[in-house]
Amino acid sequence: QVQLVESGGGLVQPGGSLRLSCAASGNIFSIHAMAWYRRAPGKQRELVSRITSAGSTVYADSAKGRFTISRDNAANMVTLQMNSLKPEDTAVYYCNADVQSSRWEAAFGSWGQGTQVTVSL
Repeated sequence: QVQLVESGGGLVQPGGSLRLSCAASGNIFSIHAMAWYRRAPGKQRELVSRITSAGSTVYADSAKGRFTISRDNAANMVTLQMNSLKPEDTAVYYCNADVQSSRWEAAFGSWGQGTQVTVSL
């Protein structure tokens, strides 16, 4: 089994910052990519940012210039630094990893439990 443990969510004012962290543990042979998704109230889940093991990154248009994703491959950890937060960033944020549990198996998606980020006065 693979577990993703998230931390860093909370309540911040508009313009504030949060840093979300996610550490993967368990039966991990390789993690090909890690990502952050979010689901805002009344909206579909969306990709916020993704980073591959090689360091290639993708950002949602809404996150570009404000959010930064990074990885510590040795620690199987991904971090999302969120600056200049807006009320529309309010959502449950989910950590995702494309995990290969052994050299014999294909990669599969593993999900964290989700952490609430609320941007409000």
